[in-house]
Amino acid sequence: MSMEISNNYSNYAKSGTSTAKEGNVTTSTVELKTSTGGTKTEQIKTGYSNVNDYSKYLQGKYSYMNTGTTSMQGVPTTVSVSGAFLKKCMNDPEKAKYLEENLAAIPDSVKSLCNSVKMAPGSPVVTYATYKIDDNGNISMMSGSTNDPDGKIAKENAERKAKEKKAAEEKAAERRKEKKAEEEKAAERRAERKERLEGTFTVSATGTDIKALHRIL
Repeated sequence: MSMEISNNYSNYAKSGTSTAKEGNVTTSTVELKTSTGGTKTEQIKTGYSNVNDYSKYLQGKYSYMNTGTTSMQGVPTTVSVSGAFLKKCMNDPEKAKYLEENLAAIPDSVKSLCNSVKMAPGSPVVTYATYKIDDNGNISMMSGSTNDPDGKIAKENAERKAKEKKAAEEKAAERRKEKKAEEEKAAERRAERKERLEGTFTVSATGTDIKALHRIL
């Protein structure tokens, strides 16, 4: 991977610039490092009186900055820059150069990310990418990927789980049915025993003469 992003402003190397001024805004012609390791001549502007105007200028060049989620290489991508760092950059050509250099590198960064992820087992795809530049110019990046972009595996898993759930429910219903049948049989047996007990009786007599006992009975 040849893409390069400076992730800490304190490590940024200064270089010479040429400038032209129009009102309060200064246009500087500078050499920016590219994502492939080379350089390119670019004009950057500083000297803005407020962050809002500076942001509009940057968004004119880097439409993905602080504008929510955009698509790069088909990947939902978010690029956010701290307002505090924008304030530091808007009147500081070196910080502004560092910022623009990295903003310009982000599309290639996403492309490189996609290519590297494709090399992983299962050929996953990137599902999102997020770039954040904090108050001090430090850059953090997060991304996610999946090997099931069309949801086929998830669908198959959901169907399998649904079948397993249905089978478990049917088995539980069968057990309840068997238990109910056993309870009904047990109730029938209890009823039969009760009927037999209610249909029997005991007679006893006491005497000294068998014939007399029979007469009593």
